[in-house]
Amino acid sequence: MGGYYGLVFLVVFTLIPARCDESCGGRDGRAGEAGAPGRDGYPGAKGEEGETAVMLEGPVDEVVLRRLKGEAGGRGQQGGMGPKGYQGHLGAAGQPGEPGRPGVEGKGIISGGQGAQMARSAFSAIRTHNSYPGFGQPITYGPAVVNTPEGDDKDFNEATGHFTCRVPGVYYFTFHSMAKVSMCLNIASQALTNSLGFCDYNRNTDQVLSGGVVLQLTAGQKVWLESFRDQQRPDEFRDSRDKQIIFSGFLLF
Repeated sequence: MGGYYGLVFLVVFTLIPARCDESCGGRDGRAGEAGAPGRDGYPGAKGEEGETAVMLEGPVDEVVLRRLKGEAGGRGQQGGMGPKGYQGHLGAAGQPGEPGRPGVEGKGIISGGQGAQMARSAFSAIRTHNSYPGFGQPITYGPAVVNTPEGDDKDFNEATGHFTCRVPGVYYFTFHSMAKVSMCLNIASQALTNSLGFCDYNRNTDQVLSGGVVLQLTAGQKVWLESFRDQQRPDEFRDSRDKQIIFSGFLLF
């Protein structure tokens, strides 16, 4: 009988642990990547109030001193003035204020506090006479046509021919004369360095002479009119016909 005879091979593998030396060690792994930032945590609870600071005897740590509140120090010296700031814009106009109270009553310009209505001065006097006025002497007059103020306080004296300044100020003085002969007249005053003279030598008709001046006077200064000798003929001084002279003056301001 025939048959097949197989060969059976039994192979046995035995795993024997191998021995590793230093050359077969593994490599370290690399570090991982940083993660995303985490969210903020919830606010913590309020802490308890600390104890009141107590002044200790002996040396104290500087850190502790900084934390302690000290007493207020003295006022320091004033610093220098800073630079001037820029000018601001002009503001809108304000509302009109209320009317003020009436002021005290004013006084006149006369010393002594007299009323302003007394600050007046004016005169006009006329001399009608047949004699020639004396040389270098104030001409006198009859009763004045105008002499303000009147009474004992009048500024012009007809008997002496002097105007005496009572109210300091600026005055205007003028004169007019009419005669049959030549005549020379001066406006004289303590306010003038020299007398102010006027003459008329026209012998063919009635002689009309006039002159005027503005003077700044102080209290007490005088102004008057006087005749002076110049080119008149000797027979003119003996003339007996009427001669008229008008002297006037008044306060301007």
